[in-house]
Amino acid sequence: MAEVLLSEAERTFIIHGVQDNVRADGRCSEDYRHMELETDVVSNSNGSARIRLANTDVLVGIKAELSPPAPGRLDEGRLEFFVDCSANATPEFEGRGGEDLATEIGNMLSRAYDNPHCLDLRSLCVIPGQQCWALYIDVLLLECGGNVFDVASFAVKAALHNAKLPVVTVSEEEGGEMNLELSDDPFDCKRLDISHTPCLVTVSKIGHNHVVDATLEEEACCLARLMLGITTEGTLTAMKKEGSGSLDPDSVYEMMESGKKVGQAINVALLHKLTEEEKLGLTKRQKGFLR
Repeated sequence: MAEVLLSEAERTFIIHGVQDNVRADGRCSEDYRHMELETDVVSNSNGSARIRLANTDVLVGIKAELSPPAPGRLDEGRLEFFVDCSANATPEFEGRGGEDLATEIGNMLSRAYDNPHCLDLRSLCVIPGQQCWALYIDVLLLECGGNVFDVASFAVKAALHNAKLPVVTVSEEEGGEMNLELSDDPFDCKRLDISHTPCLVTVSKIGHNHVVDATLEEEACCLARLMLGITTEGTLTAMKKEGSGSLDPDSVYEMMESGKKVGQAINVALLHKLTEEEKLGLTKRQKGFLR
């Protein structure tokens, strides 16, 4: 994670501002910064999205392949997360400097989606026990400006909404062998139901209060934080505590309630914007830097 050096006066200013519910950029404790969202930015993927939150920029691409199902889940598809931290995001990521953060983001996303009620993996099964759709979700951190876990989860959800899987026709040949035929019609595709997929909300404890969507400067003043996977219904799918500081039970409860409230609002707003963008169809103005 990119680090910021702060003087003692700057730390005091940030902590006192959080205590008075007036942060350095004018936000309240439960406010997110402005986000820019765009889908379908990578032409050779099954689904893609890019989200920019202040100085944090994340690009997600999804590639779907037919493969054998995982052992013990013979009638379900698979999700696999791969995270890469670009060296352009911060000099600290040069070489193998971003591997630890990439592993943490990938593990947290895997935990958040490892819930049978998040995404219907059975709908990704083609032939039980033989073939299923495996979704390889590549997350690329282009720029680091704080709150990378949340932004990565927003981009993953947007890319899943944008994903299009070709319709598969299964026929049985002589001898009982199954033959798979994929449709080459771009409009003959299958979409995923993301209405129950989670978003990560990171609640940071600063002083005696907590905030969401912490900036790099606020993260430098944070001793403990909770990362929560929250669905539209307010279901908690994953939780992880980070930082060297301790949290008492009352603080944990308050942070969870705050994260749940904000997570539900973020899910609703994100789904609304994704639906609005899809309705534009071919009239949508593309701004992606890969176009």
